[in-house]
Amino acid sequence: MSTLKVGVIGTGGIAGLHLQAYADNPRVEIVAVADMNAERAKTVADQWGATSAYSDPADLLADPDLQAVSICTWNDSHASFAIAAIEAGKHVLVEKPMSRTYAEAVEVERVVDAHDRVLQVGFVRRHSANCRVLKSFIDAGELGDIYYAKASVIRRMGNPGGWFADKAISGGGPLIDIGVHVIDLAWYLMGSPRVVTVSANSYAKLGNRSHITTMPRYKVADYDPTKNDVEDMVNAVVRFDNGASLLVDASYSLHAVQDSLSVSVFGDQGGAELEPSLRIATERHQTVLNVTPQLSSSTFDLTEGFASEIENFVASCLGEAQSVAPAWHGAEIMKMLDAVYESARLGREVTLSPT
Repeated sequence: MSTLKVGVIGTGGIAGLHLQAYADNPRVEIVAVADMNAERAKTVADQWGATSAYSDPADLLADPDLQAVSICTWNDSHASFAIAAIEAGKHVLVEKPMSRTYAEAVEVERVVDAHDRVLQVGFVRRHSANCRVLKSFIDAGELGDIYYAKASVIRRMGNPGGWFADKAISGGGPLIDIGVHVIDLAWYLMGSPRVVTVSANSYAKLGNRSHITTMPRYKVADYDPTKNDVEDMVNAVVRFDNGASLLVDASYSLHAVQDSLSVSVFGDQGGAELEPSLRIATERHQTVLNVTPQLSSSTFDLTEGFASEIENFVASCLGEAQSVAPAWHGAEIMKMLDAVYESARLGREVTLSPT
């Protein structure tokens, strides 16, 4: 049985999910961990049985035994580490978003195209059982031509603070952090068409609402209630080169009655709600049916999603499969996100080249 020797750059919470999935995969050997905090790198390496710990990612990438790497750092280093890893001859799984900007994404895609290496983007929700089942229905033509989709993720008080609230590091707020998940799901299920126009709005009215003390909230280690320069929420209409359209909204802070997450797609033969749970609407025998596929879990399972994502990455690196989320997908999503921010800034629709 072929074995893939992997390393992980970054030791935050998302890295733990990668490491657990690698540890559970019988075809993976975890050989190295890197983090700017040398003590933390050593602790995490020991925890997962890695033989090497580095405080400089360049040293990890210079390891000749290393074949593949997960990049689990802040957004501002995703592109640079991905490029360095590909140029060092490693396969790459880079967490979403692939970069902070479309310009960075284009450079990553250029380097990937010039090297015989896999770059997979960490769109983990594509790997959920819900998504895999619905994609099989769509690919079999059960929903017909997908011409419309909706993607929404609303948090009432969900600004984590720290680097998430620092645009220079994150690239933006809820759109690029949590909105990217649902946008990507809808776009992937629509068949990954090319974006041509975007009309969007962005609002910064409420901030991180640190004065609210009665609601639980997730805070990162470097949370500072006085620092926040990202948007509260965005909404957008995205049009594609095949005539399909996508309606989007995403928020960290909004006077909503509850948090929510939903993804829906609509075709000329049927439609489906993927999130919060999978249901399919169709027609049979002159009537309308709602079909509920029977799955082991009706909602997204984080552990199962990462296990499936890592297996697809491993199989791709070993030449046994195609990556479900290649570099050009990451770049097209960044093109879309950039256009949302640009349209909101200009206060008008923006037009893009579909290539």
